[in-house]
Amino acid sequence: MNSTAIATMVKMMERLPATTQEQVVEHVREYLADLEDEALWDEQFARSQSKLAAAAQKARQEVEAGKAEPMDFERL
Repeated sequence: MNSTAIATMVKMMERLPATTQEQVVEHVREYLADLEDEALWDEQFARSQSKLAAAAQKARQEVEAGKAEPMDFERL
């Protein structure tokens, strides 16, 4: 962790009015939550790569074997 960056951020925040500080903190909370969600998604996606590759291979085999039908979007 870069404590210099955090100290700089704190100094910048201290110059703001209290209400603005609260708004900034709320935005940072939301941003950090989004980053955590993205990291979780990336982790889950990385763990599922082999399953996705197997599903794609199976679909390819079914198409080659004539077992697949074109998608009829009107039936959805």
